[in-house]
Amino acid sequence: MALGDLDMDDVQAVHLGPRALARRLRAAAPAPDGLAADSVLYLDTATEWACHHILEFFTRRSSFVARTLVEQTRGQAALARKVDALAAAHPGPLAEDAAFERRYLAHLARKHGHLTIHGIDLRDTREEWPLDVAYLSLEATGDARDPDRDPREHASVRADLAPAAHERILLRGQAGSGKTTLVQWLTLAACATPPAEGMGYLHGRVPFVLPLRTLTRHGERLPDAERFLSAADCPLTPPDGWADRVLSAGRGLVLVDGIDEIPEAERGRARDWLRGLLSAYEGGNRWLVTSRPTAVRDDWLARDGFTELTLSPMTPAEVATFVRRWHRAAGPAAAPYEQRLLDSLRTTEHVAQLATNPLMCGLVCALHHERRGYLPRGRGSLYEAALSMLLVRRDRERGMGAPYGVDLDEAPQIQLVQRLAYWMTLNDRFQMARGHAESLVAEALPAMGLTDHAPDQVFAHLLHRSGLLREPTADTVDFVHRTFQDYLAAKALVDHWDIGVLVRNATDDRWEDVLRMAVGHARPREAAEILSELLKAADAAADRPSRLRLVLLAATALGHATEVAPEVRAEILRRTGEVIPPRDPDEARELAGAGRMVLELLPGPEGLDERTAHLVVVAATHVPSDAAIPFLARYADHPSLGVRAQLVWAWQRYDARAYADGVVARLDPTELRLQVLDDERADELLRLGLAPELLDLSASVSADRAAAVLARCDPRELRLLDHPPGGELAPLGPLGSLEYLALPTDAVWRTTDLPEGVPLRRLNFLSLPEDGLAGLARYPLLGELPYLPEPTPAVWRDLRALPQIERMTFSAEALADCPEDVVLPRVSFLVCYGGGRRRRGHSLDDVVRVFPGLQLLYLSGGTFDVSRAGDLAALRVVRTSSVVLTGTEGLPSRVRVSA
Repeated sequence: MALGDLDMDDVQAVHLGPRALARRLRAAAPAPDGLAADSVLYLDTATEWACHHILEFFTRRSSFVARTLVEQTRGQAALARKVDALAAAHPGPLAEDAAFERRYLAHLARKHGHLTIHGIDLRDTREEWPLDVAYLSLEATGDARDPDRDPREHASVRADLAPAAHERILLRGQAGSGKTTLVQWLTLAACATPPAEGMGYLHGRVPFVLPLRTLTRHGERLPDAERFLSAADCPLTPPDGWADRVLSAGRGLVLVDGIDEIPEAERGRARDWLRGLLSAYEGGNRWLVTSRPTAVRDDWLARDGFTELTLSPMTPAEVATFVRRWHRAAGPAAAPYEQRLLDSLRTTEHVAQLATNPLMCGLVCALHHERRGYLPRGRGSLYEAALSMLLVRRDRERGMGAPYGVDLDEAPQIQLVQRLAYWMTLNDRFQMARGHAESLVAEALPAMGLTDHAPDQVFAHLLHRSGLLREPTADTVDFVHRTFQDYLAAKALVDHWDIGVLVRNATDDRWEDVLRMAVGHARPREAAEILSELLKAADAAADRPSRLRLVLLAATALGHATEVAPEVRAEILRRTGEVIPPRDPDEARELAGAGRMVLELLPGPEGLDERTAHLVVVAATHVPSDAAIPFLARYADHPSLGVRAQLVWAWQRYDARAYADGVVARLDPTELRLQVLDDERADELLRLGLAPELLDLSASVSADRAAAVLARCDPRELRLLDHPPGGELAPLGPLGSLEYLALPTDAVWRTTDLPEGVPLRRLNFLSLPEDGLAGLARYPLLGELPYLPEPTPAVWRDLRALPQIERMTFSAEALADCPEDVVLPRVSFLVCYGGGRRRRGHSLDDVVRVFPGLQLLYLSGGTFDVSRAGDLAALRVVRTSSVVLTGTEGLPSRVRVSA
């Protein structure tokens, strides 16, 4: 009070900030009388701290929030008026681009803002959900063969957050696994204002959705950037050069969907097209390419810097979430069946095996409801029942009559759509011209005795009422999902007995499901013949990968057959045993596709080396059946960290208690990271009294259980997964041993949220703390900070308060924005990313200025001039293969440059 009165309101005071407010108060106060210098310094510090508390109090008052919003709204409105006036007075490309982008993003939001859930075809329900309600985030698994991967960690990431960490991604996934839905979700997230929780990394990016089957449906040349929109059937016309400007600025989100949906002969051309785009637009853009798992080889885009990820099958928890959302969307009439289906999924193996991806989950939900709680057995029976429901029963039970003047039974409708599927599959297409489809239907009607039906009315009925066909454009037709096309084409191939066609195409990834389903459609003698021919083709294969693929295709197809001769079954099992144990992770995952039977063929841990044991466990953990638990329990005592880490990852895929008792409770916890992804797993951890030192904790775990787990474990390393509910970082409780902490993407946090008095050495985060980085000074052992994408001058100055930091990561452009008065002499290790807006390269001037004590510089991406590297006392420069160095002439011998 002696210092002086506040002559401003709280909004003005907060805008001024604590230091400036303290200076203003001190200036207004009388000079301190009779105080020593140390006492004056103490008073100044106390005043500044008091101002911190005062302003903290102001910001928590409801009147402050309301006043601030009013002030911000007025200020933004005034600024918008000025900017609009300026743009109107000086129109140019930037104003034109901004106006077009608003229209374009709004168009994309409308186009991709709804998700069709196949199977919601009940009375008074809608077939589409708002995507931001319906989207279910799935896990994607990375390449376990990476020699630099920490064996304690299973390289998995939430699929929709993967582009935050990886600039270029090749995403593989089975049919119906959610690849195209992920593309829709990323597009919608980039268009949203404000962005959805966890998706802030896409804010400001411009999506380009490029479905390859649309781009190449008439054999056209793949488009350059200026033709992206027209080639993808976008009706908007952009300003000249707009797409080039977006990509040159590094603001693009390029989503190339469906490498597997173009013929194999055209995929090399598609890769060359993609490489041309990557070369033209090097830095900053995000690239996602999707494909079925076996459509392209493992290293197909490896030299172009793509990270390979594979969409994982839905975990039991994800399946349960999907089922609940489906029943909410289906309306009150579906509510009584929700729990019955959840119980079936837990107790009935064949149902759980079917519901492993969003497409099949939707079908299971719809059929379970439509059949009043009863389900057909097996995949073939499920599709047969789904077709019956879609083609006939839906309209009949709704009392729709014949809106197109056509009333056809189920069998002729199946024959007609089969004919379309047969033509598309034989001709390596997933779309066909509408006129051609109409002519195929017209040709078939006389042979079916339907001459009294007008062909155009029959086709219109199939297109609009079958639920199987759709019109992606005015002149093309395709199936609502690839799986329906495969199923119907397989039925047509068996009806025509085109066994030669099936076997000749068996090594083509796009025919794998067709062949499996054909075995399911075939009668016993026909199925035995197809399987025997597959084994002969395997004998004639030129190399082991092709031989393995054909044998495993026969093994997985065997599971679809209703009846097969015992000698054929025995031969397939014998041949499958010859390719066991697998030689690499891809073979391991392919083996798992054979289902439960592979568990009888995989060896136990006795006598296996560490690598082989790990590959066997990879195969077993990808068998989607609780029957794998007893087998995996045999490996629970294995000493290998890689084996134990794989077993921990698999916990999410099986019954929580059975797996905890059989496997998790027996694992050696040394250096093992345990994953707790939901309340069920948290309860099991607490029940067993486990206290892992390395812990992954999901935001799906409720707050009370998370607190109990943390209190029980007091982990040395903690990774908080996913985005926390509400965005707020929950208090971390009385942790005392924490050395490494990883915060979730876009978490809202303050350094005061972190536990006090812990020996913290590493801290991972993507969003900066609200109270700045200076508060990290209380962790003297913290020697490393994660990548700081766009540090402000305030962030740079905060770094000066952290003398303990020795390792840092920046972009070259961020370094150029560092204030002149910031020098960080203690930093000895720096990772520096190039690319971005500077197309001509980056110099080391800023590196030398900011980090005079640097000893190791790691460069990634872009062009760097290293002529000034000699100004540092001793430096080793390490570069990735994508880095171009200039200015290396005349460098002193103490500067070592290596790849």
